[in-house]
Amino acid sequence: MLTDIEKKVVASLQGNIPVCQRPFLVLAKGIGISEEKYLDIVARLNEKGIIRRFGATLKHQKSGFKANAMVAWKVDDARAKAVGEIMASFQEVTHCYRRDPAPTWPYNLYTMVHGADEATCHAIAEKIAKAAEVDKDDYTLLFSRKELKKTSMQYFD
Repeated sequence: MLTDIEKKVVASLQGNIPVCQRPFLVLAKGIGISEEKYLDIVARLNEKGIIRRFGATLKHQKSGFKANAMVAWKVDDARAKAVGEIMASFQEVTHCYRRDPAPTWPYNLYTMVHGADEATCHAIAEKIAKAAEVDKDDYTLLFSRKELKKTSMQYFD
C-alpha cells in the first residue's frame, strides 16, 4: 500500500515533466517536499517495482514527421530477441516489441518508425530488414491515418 506522499509523487509523474534544469525540484515543490525526499521516494518506488520506467511520448506531427508507421515483422521466434535488438538500435525506431502472432496474423515483432513521408518510412523499413536479415515478404507497414487517443493511465489525481 502506498503512503499519501508516495501517491502524490506518482501523481506528479503522470503528467508532463517540466523541461528545465531541475525538473524534479519543480515537481517536489509542487507537492510540498524537498527535491532530495522526492528523489528518494522515486528511487524506493523503483526498487520495489512500483515505478518501472519513465517514458517519453513523441508527438511526431509536432516534431516535423508527417508519416508514422507501425511495421509488423514475421521473425522466427528463435531469432526474435536478437532481431529485436537490431531493430531497436535504429534511431528512427521509437518502439520495438514482441507479441504472440494470431492464427490469421503471423507477425510477432513490431516497430514504430517516423519519417517525412510514407516513402521515407518504407525506406527505413527496408534498411532495418536488410540489417536484421528479414525478407521483404515478412513485414508490412501500417500507417497511422488519424490519432484517436493518446493518453497514459492515470493512477492518482
